[in-house]
Amino acid sequence: MGQKSAEEIVKLARAKDRLTTREYIAAIFDDFLEFHGDRNFRDDLAIVGGIAFLEEEPVTVIGMQKGRNLQENLEVNFGQPHPEGYRKALRLMKQAEKFDRPIVTLINTAGAFSGTGAEERGQGEAIARNLMDMSDLKVPIIAVIVGEGGSGGALALGVANRVWMLENTMYAILSPEGFASILWKDSSRAAEAAECMKLTAPELLALGVIDKILPETFNGQVLETEKVIQILKESLIEELVTLSKMSVDELVSQRYERFRKF
Repeated sequence: MGQKSAEEIVKLARAKDRLTTREYIAAIFDDFLEFHGDRNFRDDLAIVGGIAFLEEEPVTVIGMQKGRNLQENLEVNFGQPHPEGYRKALRLMKQAEKFDRPIVTLINTAGAFSGTGAEERGQGEAIARNLMDMSDLKVPIIAVIVGEGGSGGALALGVANRVWMLENTMYAILSPEGFASILWKDSSRAAEAAECMKLTAPELLALGVIDKILPETFNGQVLETEKVIQILKESLIEELVTLSKMSVDELVSQRYERFRKF
């Protein structure tokens, strides 16, 4: 089996049977305690976050939640966060810094919600604030793209010391449909756009945008879900041990320089 096309990767990244953030949290972490709300407006269900244990070590885990069906997707706004979702995430990251807990983020969104209400409540400011404050957090951060990684909506949880992608996921400045609409005024050319956007994991690894690809297949065969989870869990444990040995100055400097080079 040859390498998948970008169009195939986009379809796999958006597949309804992909594990959701809540399912990853339940499978990888122990004793997850969810926190709600941004202490300003409301609780955004598109962002799930709280504290948990990873091999008996406390961590803060935050991710974007997509639904399995129409009703669930309506409840979580199809995984597109509002500004209060990003503010909730930042509140939890600041709490993690206060109590010296590493942060794991799970990214799966087509992008931040662009509705009128979200813009009125400062969507752009909320995303920009996350980018600025995450760059200066004094604890290790690992970001994992587990589905779609769309635009600034994804980057708002992606300013990390390590950025990983599952094999069949995408990470891009916007959707292929949006790219085609802007460049060619024709969203039907999305497949063509995907091929030139360099949104697949191998392309982004080669460019240095991400640090690691987590396999979902072996010798052309799809891995069992339990195996993918095991690989992700073991990788998180190993990498957090490495990052825990770095000083605060090293963590902040490494993260800052990582993103400055782009």
